[in-house]
Amino acid sequence: MTIDLQSTDVREIGARMFDLWSAMWNGDQGLADQIMAPEFRLRYAQPGADEFDGIRRRDQLTEKIEGFRRERSGLSFAAEGEAVVDLELRDGLPNGKIARPYLACFTDETGRDLRISGIDMLRIENGLIAEVWSVSGGRSGRAFWSD
Repeated sequence: MTIDLQSTDVREIGARMFDLWSAMWNGDQGLADQIMAPEFRLRYAQPGADEFDGIRRRDQLTEKIEGFRRERSGLSFAAEGEAVVDLELRDGLPNGKIARPYLACFTDETGRDLRISGIDMLRIENGLIAEVWSVSGGRSGRAFWSD
């Protein structure tokens, strides 16, 4: 998966970048080198998410994602709803912000299937994710939309 930087449709670029962000969280750790800035900032508001505050490098993030996935059986993330895209191309590279709802699904330690929605906002600098804000209800959250 790559971003088509030949495209000038910033909405398409924004949706694609969010899809790649989701794919990285779905286990494609190699994407970190393609989509994350060498140094970035994570701002997670979920209960118990303060451990994300000190993550600044790609290797730290991929290690955290691997652990996160090990602790949540069958974890998958999918974009939901419409992306809000405020990007502009500078020297051919996207810069700005993308926000989109997502759905996380996994089975907890009791065997209960959970569906939890959230919203991530990505700040893009020179075509790479430089900052992320993320909110959800954590394990006690629910899905925005029912099946």
